[in-house]
Amino acid sequence: MTSRQIFLNHLAQTSESPLCFELNRAEDVFLYDVNDKKYIDLIGGISVCNVGHCNQEVKMAIQRQLEKYMHVMVYGELIQSPQIQYAKALAEHLPENLQSVYFTNSGAEATEGAMKLAKRVTKRSKIISFKNAYHGSTQGALSVIGSEYFQQAYRPLLPNVFMYEYGRQAAIDAIDNETACVILEPVQSEAGVIIPANEWLQKLKQKCVETGCLLIFDEIQSGFGRTGSLFRFTTVGVVPDILLLGKAIGGGMPLGAFISSKENMDLFTHNPILGHITTFGGHPVSCAAGLAAFQFLLKHKLSDAALRKEKYFIQELQHPAILKINSCGLLMAVHFESYELNKKIIDTCISKGVFTDWFLFASNALRIVPPLTIEENEIKKRICNHS
Repeated sequence: MTSRQIFLNHLAQTSESPLCFELNRAEDVFLYDVNDKKYIDLIGGISVCNVGHCNQEVKMAIQRQLEKYMHVMVYGELIQSPQIQYAKALAEHLPENLQSVYFTNSGAEATEGAMKLAKRVTKRSKIISFKNAYHGSTQGALSVIGSEYFQQAYRPLLPNVFMYEYGRQAAIDAIDNETACVILEPVQSEAGVIIPANEWLQKLKQKCVETGCLLIFDEIQSGFGRTGSLFRFTTVGVVPDILLLGKAIGGGMPLGAFISSKENMDLFTHNPILGHITTFGGHPVSCAAGLAAFQFLLKHKLSDAALRKEKYFIQELQHPAILKINSCGLLMAVHFESYELNKKIIDTCISKGVFTDWFLFASNALRIVPPLTIEENEIKKRICNHS
């Protein structure tokens, strides 16, 4: 059997017409197929590879950790250097109320843990979320994503979840003394990069404070320099009660986290004990890789570079078919008039060695979410010249 046949026959599929791109290797901002054709990667593993594919410093950190130990019991009794050093590094760049890190396997598991924590802290069950939001595909996370299309086949989902238009006053008005949490992305990624007004976020936070509910910011896609700051929330004048991280947090290895105060997190230690547990969350190899990627990001000031490269993309991407470009750093959505036109453009891009796709809730928008290490000359040479 060919690799394609094995892929189609034995690997569970998520669409009826997969691309069947057969990957051989990946380096920095490039992918190479089995024929050694070179593609510049505008997907970045969906905002995972912020420091580039197979970053040398990340690989070295993985190798060093492999020589010590791989899987051990990740939660419970063992003090493990990769976990504690990474948690400390994150805490040093976060506010006082975000100092306790719970590492998970993924962003979706971080969402699940955060919703449990909010219910435990507030002793309430009402959750407010937003249309066209994406927080993961597990049952709890699916309950708060903003798409009936993806939810309808799996009902019943979590009860007492209420969905509102992003950026509108109605959501603020709905927050009351029965609300456990409000969960949102400070910039909606899969909706086609929608940025709310800072004033709206600030009013939302104030209503949460007044009613005693928790504000959860999902920075799974927008974190780690992607939007031009280390974390998006630092630029909007709002500090969440719980921060969700994923994707780029592992430097290419599977990892996620939800972060809150120690006071909040300590509620998982009793009534019941083991209030949230995981077998692989905070895996030592993933934490070693993530810490190396985080240090690389800081050392090379990739957050600042994202803003500069965003401007370069906007300057160079000029075409009458482009309706608008929504962007927040190197989280960019190029909008066209229809999905059909966008799909044709995406297919053409891939044939010319530019690997991209569309957004989950904005199928007419082309994704530009490359590794933050992409250089201006590659933007012009391999991407914008094809526009």
